[in-house]
Amino acid sequence: MRAIFGGKSYVTRALKAQGFTLIELIVVIIILGILAATALPRFANLQTQARIAKLNGALGSMKGASALAHAACLASTPQCTGTQLMEGVAVTMINAYPTADAAGIIFAAGLNVGPTSPDGYDVAFGGAGAGAILTVMVLGNNPPTCSFTYVAPGPNQSPGFSAITTTGC
Repeated sequence: MRAIFGGKSYVTRALKAQGFTLIELIVVIIILGILAATALPRFANLQTQARIAKLNGALGSMKGASALAHAACLASTPQCTGTQLMEGVAVTMINAYPTADAAGIIFAAGLNVGPTSPDGYDVAFGGAGAGAILTVMVLGNNPPTCSFTYVAPGPNQSPGFSAITTTGC
């Protein structure tokens, strides 16, 4: 828009101020780059933290299920020997605690396990006898090193739970 005053033509500021200068754009891009560089490591670590939290959840679930199955076994008359009904389904027991397999502690804890499990858990080893060791893993980077173990109890013992291993989470 042009304005004429005293025979001279002036371009108004409204037409001149259009857009940003190159310097302003470069400064904004640099600031965004700095923010992204500081935030990216935090977001990259979220998957590891989620796997560790999932592992802790499974450990807590199995400890609770073991205690509940043991209490139900002791409270039943006669005391359970081979199975204990939980949620209407027979959980296999050994020495008044769940066995270290899918029909025992895995079912009692309500975990959905397998290489294609929607819950993201898998298991290895285990068995129905005393001293059997079941490894519970969280699927992800390196499942064997993102795990813990459940050891079926011997006579007059309680089951054993290892500390969680998180080096591969």
